[in-house]
Amino acid sequence: MDIFEQLFRGHLAGTMPPIMVLFSLLLAFILGQTIAWVYYITHQSLSYSRSFVQSLVLMTVIVSLVMVAIGQSLITAFGLMGALAMIRFRHMIKDSRDIAFVSMSLVVGMAVGSQRFDVAIIGTVVSCAIVLYLHWTSFGSHQPSNAFLRFTLSDGEENGVPHFEQLLKKYCSSFTLISVQQNSELKCSEYAFQLMIRNVNRNDEFVYQLEQIDDVSNLSLVMQEQLLEV
Repeated sequence: MDIFEQLFRGHLAGTMPPIMVLFSLLLAFILGQTIAWVYYITHQSLSYSRSFVQSLVLMTVIVSLVMVAIGQSLITAFGLMGALAMIRFRHMIKDSRDIAFVSMSLVVGMAVGSQRFDVAIIGTVVSCAIVLYLHWTSFGSHQPSNAFLRFTLSDGEENGVPHFEQLLKKYCSSFTLISVQQNSELKCSEYAFQLMIRNVNRNDEFVYQLEQIDDVSNLSLVMQEQLLEV
């Protein structure tokens, strides 16, 4: 009976009282939820995943539980390392920003599991505040200037290409012809250009001027930032 009471109360060496284990897991859950909500609010790319958001919460709790289980025991630590080594993670993280949130969840879980509650709480608050600041101030963002232009020009249109080049010189600081594909059946040629736009705010005007050229069809102008999101 004395041994049972000592185990329950956490009085044996290397153990933690159950109430502290429960408190640690609840705190890890709350802090993990905070990290996940900040990720959800500030997420802007197209690679959003509901399972990843839930994983941020679960990782914080699981890592906290692992740290509680390890305690001061090196034998337990090596045993858990061996068990985790058998798990294979095949999910590919597409956004480097996601790696920062994964690291945040892991570190907070470690701090909670090792009973450094002040470090976990302060670290979560400060880290989330920095993320919100970067999001609200659009820190690091810039107007893209690289673009990809593709259009089809009917064969035999002598004034089409020179007129096109004049517009490119007007609206672009530089441009490079990437490819020209001729279609003998449709009697047309498909052009592809890599552009450096002078002023992205005049893109609508630029496209309108291009569309006014005779025998031009299938015109598309895509900014490089949009290409990278796909």
